[in-house]
Amino acid sequence: MKEIYLRFLALANVMDGTSVQLSAIDETAKQLLNVIASHHAQGKPMTVTQAMALSSLASQATIHRKLDDLREVGLIEQVFEGKNRRTKYLVPTNSANEYFSNLGLLMKQSLAT
Repeated sequence: MKEIYLRFLALANVMDGTSVQLSAIDETAKQLLNVIASHHAQGKPMTVTQAMALSSLASQATIHRKLDDLREVGLIEQVFEGKNRRTKYLVPTNSANEYFSNLGLLMKQSLAT
């Protein structure tokens, strides 16, 4: 199993290097993107306030910068739901969804070889 996971990591690193968006962000931003996408996939999109509370990931100032980085490269958007214009929800963009789809394909490929 270790070899499969390490093969997946190697393939994912190659994929990250070929993407302008992903090469523009660091590992902390990628971890934040993973958390945002995971919550969104569960039907529970994160608010900016919830993201800022992820103290296990980074400080609030760092998370704020990483949210800006993710937004600037087009991997997340801030959206409002319904008539509540005060709460901003973080959602992955189509580019982020494509990134996660490609990671899924890499996982399949890693398991197949």
